[in-house]
Amino acid sequence: MLEKLNAIKERFDEVSKMIVDPDVISNMPKYIKLNKEYKDLEPIVIATKKYISLDKNIKEAKDIIQNETDLELKELAKIDLDESSVLKVQLEEEIKILLIPKDPDDFRNAVVEIRAGAGGDEASIFAGDLFRMYTKFIDSKKWKQELMDVSEGVSGGFKEIVFSVTGTDVYGALKYESGVHRVQRVPQTETQGRVHTSAASVVVLPEVEDFDIELKESDIKKETYCSSGPGGQSVNTTYSAVRLTHVPTGVVAQCQDQKSQIKNYAKALKVLRSRIYEIELKKRNDEIAGQRKTMVKTGDRSDKIRTYNYPQGRVTDHRIGLTLYSLNDIVNGDINKLIEELKIAENAEKLKTG
Repeated sequence: MLEKLNAIKERFDEVSKMIVDPDVISNMPKYIKLNKEYKDLEPIVIATKKYISLDKNIKEAKDIIQNETDLELKELAKIDLDESSVLKVQLEEEIKILLIPKDPDDFRNAVVEIRAGAGGDEASIFAGDLFRMYTKFIDSKKWKQELMDVSEGVSGGFKEIVFSVTGTDVYGALKYESGVHRVQRVPQTETQGRVHTSAASVVVLPEVEDFDIELKESDIKKETYCSSGPGGQSVNTTYSAVRLTHVPTGVVAQCQDQKSQIKNYAKALKVLRSRIYEIELKKRNDEIAGQRKTMVKTGDRSDKIRTYNYPQGRVTDHRIGLTLYSLNDIVNGDINKLIEELKIAENAEKLKTG
């Protein structure tokens, strides 16, 4: 392990010099890539220094036990050896986790899409509940949220809502939310008190820069139309809403949130770029899946991933069989426990499969 850690430290020292090079700083794509590598390697290098120090302590303690005649010194060395040995084992486990290859997109911002599924009006109400849950989670993380497109439903719900999230390692946390979310509860419109099951799908896309996905202007079909509100009525008389179609792939993105057509175009282009990137991402993930099966799927939007059962006050994540009886806290934005358990399960699976 030490040989591998020393090689990582050498690379870290190399990257440290490169990110202060004026030629690298002026090349933004290269600088961003190297800066990310620096941040990924830094915790490993810090752990390496601790590991080397512990390894040295263990060798010195063993030497004292073997060669020292002073009984008091030998006793102290035994205590030091026992403590350092325990710490070394713990640190080795931490380093193993740190050495797991990270998803190269984890550091990115994200575009989140929530769509009402089966269940009529109750499904759109649930989509609204999910949006508010994520909004509270985003606020707790001190991230920034920006609305991109919305199709309103009834009672504060949404048929569809798209928003971007900006912050540190946003995609690395929110990617676990991709999939179908189910709710089991008595709908507001139910007069017989029967529990209904409704669903909404969540898609989380890594937000990509223009140098990550090159889009030719000639490949994009642009359409403008009047923004619409609930029920489809026009909310302004100018053609400020924008719909973009990437002709080669058929991917569509639209935005009507801003009064300015230019701002809506920029937002729609951001979503379009992320959706096209997702196609490439899926190809890459399918290739990886052929080599390694992961119990925590993060990209398949058709997977039923979680159930929110109101009568029982529970939330069950079906990917790892985790049930928490804290539904009220979770729907109010406290999804940290779910995300952390999913990360642990995924890391454990990666360690198992090597």
